[in-house]
Amino acid sequence: MSANRVVYIVLTSTGTYLSKLIQFYTKASLNHASIAFDRELKEVYSFGRKNAANPFLAGLVREDYSSPFFHSSHCAIYTLTVTSEQYNQMHHLVRDMMKRQHTYKYHLLGLIGVMLNVELRRENAYFCSQFVSTVLGHGGALPVRKPAHLVTPGDFEKTEILKEEYRGSLWDYTCKSSERSVRTKTTSMDRVKAHIIS
Repeated sequence: MSANRVVYIVLTSTGTYLSKLIQFYTKASLNHASIAFDRELKEVYSFGRKNAANPFLAGLVREDYSSPFFHSSHCAIYTLTVTSEQYNQMHHLVRDMMKRQHTYKYHLLGLIGVMLNVELRRENAYFCSQFVSTVLGHGGALPVRKPAHLVTPGDFEKTEILKEEYRGSLWDYTCKSSERSVRTKTTSMDRVKAHIIS
């Protein structure tokens, strides 16, 4: 029987003009969705700005939460327990997409489709929550019962399938995660030294 793994759905408020525009429509405070494959949020992917200073250059990105761009962001972090096979399917899809990262674009037109409740297709283009939903669906894990092209970040907050693990400052969470990681490594080293000495 396969061991279970965990994927993380991270919702954030970035305070950008696009985020505020989406918030005006959705009335939700957290309007950016990402998927992470580790608790410390070191491996996080989404569709967003490729350059924090340039809102017009956007697409598939690996997000760096240590960047000043995220320092004032609030977040909600949700977990979804999946099988190892599901985890690997999702992870491999994202890694394969990252190999062709330059071919993917931000699907701004798709946001209009959400408002109109229709699918406006564009090849190799996604908006953030559409991407997260697509990746989850690829692994056969669908916490939101909607087509990916209609999923909003707020839909992840409403589903009972996801478990909320944290809500608050993204900066505080990443700092505490780094501290936990250091403590874990130190404890592991101490155990190794104790074993060698004994």
